[in-house]
Amino acid sequence: MSANERVYGVATPEQIAGMSGREALEAMIAGRLPAPPIARLMGFELVEVGDGLAIFEGTPFPDLLNPLGVVHGGWALTLIDSAAGCAGHATLAPGYGYTSVETKANFARPIAPDTGKVRAEGRVLTAGRRIIATEARITDSRGRIVAHGTSTLIVFPPGG
Repeated sequence: MSANERVYGVATPEQIAGMSGREALEAMIAGRLPAPPIARLMGFELVEVGDGLAIFEGTPFPDLLNPLGVVHGGWALTLIDSAAGCAGHATLAPGYGYTSVETKANFARPIAPDTGKVRAEGRVLTAGRRIIATEARITDSRGRIVAHGTSTLIVFPPGG
């Protein structure tokens, strides 16, 4: 599905009822559920999900530049938070939710408008009943790490 065909919005509770986190994310990729509006705003999309894994791809564009002419670090941090968070989300049973408690990032290389498509891979490191620890790495088209980070997620039980 191309970005032009993709529908953006927030899935209703009825749309995701009975879906695990992974199933909901797979439905977003397939276009059966809307993609989150931030994905359109930031120019990235979820392209793959697995058990404790989430992969996003995005291409920097001129509106993301800081005063020095490179992509603002907030874009990379948002990709890290998204990939790390969705990796944790992919482990959740139906009815469970989560939110990030803390996300940290390290920037290894500048991301420029001509960097081209980048890939953010998020993975679960440890998962407990209430806390999930994740990491994410962003690589450029040459496979070089441009940023990496960690995230701590808190899990909300159904009705919690």
